[in-house]
Amino acid sequence: MGNSFNIYSFFALLGCVLCGLLFAWLLYGKTSGLNRYLRIGLAVLRTVSVTLILWLLFAPLVGLISYTLEKPIVIIAQDNSQSAGAFLSAGFNQKKYQQDLRRLSESLSSQYDVRTYSFSDKVSSGLDFGYKGKLTNASMLVSQLSNELLNRNVGAVILATDGIFNRGGSVNDLVNWKAPVYTIALGDTVPKKDILVANVNSNELVYLGNEFTMEVQVQAYSCAGQQSRLTVKTGGKTVYEEEVKISGNSFFKNIPVRLKASIAGQHQYTVSLAALSGEISVKNNEKRVLIEVIDDRQKVLIAAAGPHPDIAALKSAVALNKHYDVSVALNEDLLRIDPKKYALIILYQLPAQQFDASAFITGVTAARIPVWYVLGAQSNLSRFNQVQAAVNLKGFNGSPKYTYSDISKSFSVFDLDANARKVIGEFDALQSPSGQVTVAAQSQVVLNQRNGKISTAEPQLFFTTAEGIKSGYLIGEGVWKWKLSEARENPNTSVFNGLVGKVVQYLSVKDDKRKFKVYPAKQTFDENEQVLLNATLYNDSYLPVNTPDVNLELKDEKGKSYRYTFTRVQSAYQLATGVLPSGNYTYTANTELAGRKHQVKGSFFINVLDAEFQQTIANYHLLYQLSAQTNGKLFAPGQLLKIKDELEKSEQMKTLSFEDRSYEPLVNFKWLFFLLLVLLSTEWFLRKRNAVK
Repeated sequence: MGNSFNIYSFFALLGCVLCGLLFAWLLYGKTSGLNRYLRIGLAVLRTVSVTLILWLLFAPLVGLISYTLEKPIVIIAQDNSQSAGAFLSAGFNQKKYQQDLRRLSESLSSQYDVRTYSFSDKVSSGLDFGYKGKLTNASMLVSQLSNELLNRNVGAVILATDGIFNRGGSVNDLVNWKAPVYTIALGDTVPKKDILVANVNSNELVYLGNEFTMEVQVQAYSCAGQQSRLTVKTGGKTVYEEEVKISGNSFFKNIPVRLKASIAGQHQYTVSLAALSGEISVKNNEKRVLIEVIDDRQKVLIAAAGPHPDIAALKSAVALNKHYDVSVALNEDLLRIDPKKYALIILYQLPAQQFDASAFITGVTAARIPVWYVLGAQSNLSRFNQVQAAVNLKGFNGSPKYTYSDISKSFSVFDLDANARKVIGEFDALQSPSGQVTVAAQSQVVLNQRNGKISTAEPQLFFTTAEGIKSGYLIGEGVWKWKLSEARENPNTSVFNGLVGKVVQYLSVKDDKRKFKVYPAKQTFDENEQVLLNATLYNDSYLPVNTPDVNLELKDEKGKSYRYTFTRVQSAYQLATGVLPSGNYTYTANTELAGRKHQVKGSFFINVLDAEFQQTIANYHLLYQLSAQTNGKLFAPGQLLKIKDELEKSEQMKTLSFEDRSYEPLVNFKWLFFLLLVLLSTEWFLRKRNAVK
């Protein structure tokens, strides 16, 4: 049936009543020998019983209305950050303030629903006056209040803070709550004597041998006429010093510090200012930064039997990239070369007819070094077919042919823009050995040979990979002509240089085939952050597995060790070490798979959080503005008990009544069954007592 009593409900109920009357008349209408009043009473009992039973079969719904009262919610949020407890105004009584705030909370609880919170770099319930938070995150507070109390009867927000918010969004988001915000101004607006390292700007990565600049920002308050000393140290050694003369009571200076990256690896630099007497805090006199010095300059060797203009063209193009150290070795000098020192070796027309360099090429093959073969008129093609198995030249007759360049339609190794493709198509022809080029291995073709205007399927520049080692092939000499032909229109020959650079980069880059990898989620964590490390282990088929345990030993700067075991996550591993003290940490991870032991070493850095000491002057303007925008008021700590009087006068502090309408099936009311039982039992008893059959 429907949720309301309508015409259909009326007829259904009328039918039930008529059926009840019919049953009563059939039983008692012609009964003789009974007292008239007894007969009528029994008939009424039967009518009501039958009517009620039949009506319940229609499952009628009964509308219910209930009311819930919600008292106004008063939020009291206490700033628990370090700055709120470290920088106090003259005459501030911390103990009395704490007692007054607790007394305010207790007195308001008798009239309102009081919710207390403490906030800093986290939000917790209750009032905490430990002042240990290393950050003040306003958005975290607003977010938690929104999650818990959005669309509730919030009557007022009491916010006790110094107005210094150094993480997250603005506390002004409380304006959207449409509730007055009463602020309690903690801290002090009077500048105290202080000198600090406000910030250090530097690159996280620098290259070995390069100079880099570290920009140090120095600030000072109420220190006019004094001087301090800026010191930069790494590895216990002082690498930079400078006197800092403070010229005013509100002082700021950018100091560029030029240093040289002389040792590869991660280095922690400590930037500090000598303390001045009477400083309010020396915790902000020092900052640490982590800089990684990487030696990624890869050595590239151009090996040839003798001089050629192509060698100079190739060398100049490769040398444009500062990450490559390119050198040339000719003829007998190759016998004194160790191939293992090089990331890529360009074999220019080697093996040659006059010098096959067999010993050198054998060493290159044994060292598994990527090779770029350049074939030309001086190449010993028979010997070339023997020293490598991927490419075979046959049918050559000693006479050269001249072929132009066409971009392969299937080319996808690296990107070439439309201009580069046009310029390459107009390059001068290369002098190539005559004969047929057969590529035995799977290849990636960059350029095909073109005879005049006739395109062919024979490759000119292409790559192969065998047993994880890349090889490149250029069929033809005369690349100096490529450079010269481009220089007619573009003197800086960017297309030629770019093409050679991309070939060298593709061949020299090393694929990471380690079977055991361990790496932190990031290289630098804040000291209030959870440190997270990930690990992956691969079997011989290079599929990830996580069957064996992975153990890790972590050491801090003082040599103290921490031991952990990684947790298995799907097909990998993960480790959360929790929050660690600031400093440099090194780790060693070990595991064993199929009888083989694997070990990985690494490091990460925990950064000191001193944001709470970077600003010592309270921001009362922000607090006043927030209160004014929400029809609240700003109170000094000694006046906070007056907030109760303001709340009692506020029109926001109203108890709300919420009406709840619901519908309940009539059959769910248990008392109806007891009523039926009483009706039927009474009828049965009267029938038996009066011997009614």
